[in-house]
Amino acid sequence: MGKDYYKILGIAKGASDDDIKKAYRKLALKYHPDKNKTPGAEEKFKEVAEAYEVLSDKKKRDIYDQFGEEGLKGGAPGGGGSGSPGGNFSYTYHGDPRATFAQFFGNSTPFSAFFDFGGNNPRMFGMHDDDMDVDDPFASLGGGGGQRSGPGGAFRSHSFNFQSPNRNKDKIQDPPIEHDLYINLEDITKGCTKKMKISRKVLQPDGTTKKEDKVLTINVKPGWKAGTKITFQREGDQGRNKIPADIVFIIRDKPHPLFKREGSDVRYTAKLSLKQALCGCTIEVPTMSGKTIPLYYTNEIIKPNTVRRIQGYGLPLPKEPSRKGDLIVNFDIKFPDNLSQSVKDILFDTLPN
Repeated sequence: MGKDYYKILGIAKGASDDDIKKAYRKLALKYHPDKNKTPGAEEKFKEVAEAYEVLSDKKKRDIYDQFGEEGLKGGAPGGGGSGSPGGNFSYTYHGDPRATFAQFFGNSTPFSAFFDFGGNNPRMFGMHDDDMDVDDPFASLGGGGGQRSGPGGAFRSHSFNFQSPNRNKDKIQDPPIEHDLYINLEDITKGCTKKMKISRKVLQPDGTTKKEDKVLTINVKPGWKAGTKITFQREGDQGRNKIPADIVFIIRDKPHPLFKREGSDVRYTAKLSLKQALCGCTIEVPTMSGKTIPLYYTNEIIKPNTVRRIQGYGLPLPKEPSRKGDLIVNFDIKFPDNLSQSVKDILFDTLPN
């Protein structure tokens, strides 16, 4: 039967766009894994994000209403066929509920009074718009707590520390505050600069504290892997008899419409018809540099497990930016939904056993 996205959000099939948004807001805040540690909350958080992405998009919702999840994802007759509302439309959820949450709320965890991207509320962090994307979301504010659990934690490969002087060993330091910093693959390819404006409490000579703004600059190097940590030591709130918390940014890959990152390689899926796969074709493959590379399949049958590796068109290697990984091309062959009897007879007589 597939997933019932309306049931997941707890709304009726004819719900308005406002009803969909209200339902997602309520459930996303309820099941966010940084707030809800009960078993199954993270999976529910993902289901809610997927349901919202489908029902908030008119085209996806129309196809889903008529053909269900299988039709939406091209798995049922009519779901991807020429007679369906979606034509050759096929949708696959990108699998990152935190990115959906960040796009909706403007940040990924609005549970702290110190952290807010919108409105006039007190802000711990906000994007300072110079030469970078202003919509790069953070994720997983640890609520002032220690190390975050959740997807991606096992991939923290490098750490870059920006130190401050005057550590006092007799004082207790607040736990580090970690934030995910989503970077698109184009910026990972060439490197970029992100400037984060923080508002923190600064201890005054008379023992009181005063809020002050400071801009932290992150120079993202070409090829940095997801999980790379950048630590600004003791940049959190100051106070008596304590050492300010370290502020840690963790590089995360922003979902890309064409490519999927695999280390320093990137993978691209080329979609083609069964006729192209059997009879030959030329495929124009996009690259991270913006140019396309033609792949000629004139005397070769493209099978579902065919893979083509194009060397040197992936992402820079973190330790050797002059070298690059590969572009891996695999193929998604669209089979026809039905065949006439005359076509079947021709294929039966033509194709080998």
